[in-house]
Amino acid sequence: MPTVLTFEHPLNERTRTFLRLEHLFERFDHFAPQPEDWATRAALESLIEIVAITARADVRNELLKELERTLETLRRIASRPGVDPGALERVLSDLERARNAILAIDGPIGQIAREDDFLKGVAQRNSIPGGSCSFDLPQLHHWLLQPPEQRQQRLADWLVDLRPAHQAIALTLSLVRASAPPRQAMAEAGFYQEALESQVPPQLVRIGVDANSGLYPEVSGHKNRFSIRFMTIESEERPAQTSDDIPFRLTCCLF
Repeated sequence: MPTVLTFEHPLNERTRTFLRLEHLFERFDHFAPQPEDWATRAALESLIEIVAITARADVRNELLKELERTLETLRRIASRPGVDPGALERVLSDLERARNAILAIDGPIGQIAREDDFLKGVAQRNSIPGGSCSFDLPQLHHWLLQPPEQRQQRLADWLVDLRPAHQAIALTLSLVRASAPPRQAMAEAGFYQEALESQVPPQLVRIGVDANSGLYPEVSGHKNRFSIRFMTIESEERPAQTSDDIPFRLTCCLF
């Protein structure tokens, strides 16, 4: 079986925000346990970006709305034939725990890190190319020279009121991704377009492409329709849409 690369594209702003935060949390969790100071820098940069997103978007309310909507959807299908009561109860329990953890946060999500003076100083200089050099931020340089365990504990402390959001986002996106099976589709001359049901638009499209094809999809879309252009990368040239017919796997996810 050929290896398939999966690309995702959100079809609403809520899913877009959740995917960005998922990406940043994964990057943070990759670098935070590593003892090297460069890994700590990368984890810190991820944390600063998480804080910036949660400051702009009302992530707490958006998560609560999504969790409540998902709970209502699952409760409505509880009596349908073919539904596994045990599996459904486990998912409902996970969703309720995630909702209660969000409700238990005292204040906006990310407030602990957002109000930390040290992080504020790093964030201000971090927006300048090379602005986190040791001569720009001697306090950061000093902190990075501390034992790894001390740095890792400080990182964990900043994440206290962000972890419930991370867990809720991971649960929500896992349900969305599993909400529909993939189907085969064909992009004629490298182009595919599909209209969507406006009453119940998908939240996310997933595109599976043969890893050996040398192609990647560029997606544009909103709640009414989306289009996909399969692009080829030629050395020393700009990417261009392929003229070949491209078979691919398509999943329109709606939970």
